[in-house]
Amino acid sequence: MAATIITTEDLIEFKKELLEEIKKIFESQTTTQNKKWLKSAEVRELLNISPGTLQNLRINGTLSYTKIGGTMYYANQDIDKLLENNKVSNTPNLFK
Repeated sequence: MAATIITTEDLIEFKKELLEEIKKIFESQTTTQNKKWLKSAEVRELLNISPGTLQNLRINGTLSYTKIGGTMYYANQDIDKLLENNKVSNTPNLFK
């Protein structure tokens, strides 16, 4: 097995590439959060769900959408509301 020597320049280059990747991820997340309408792919990525799960949310009326041509759009505020309405509290309700 051959040994690989890592130089200071290699580490500096790695740091630059890593910071660029983190910056891209951060920018894509803030862009999605600031948009009023999101496409299906953006919603799936935001919620980390499959196309089938998104379809089920549409079919059962959990998530409303607007269809223009063949493209479906989802209001960002509806997604926020969906998440807020399904929030689970960590503290048990002792009075039930």
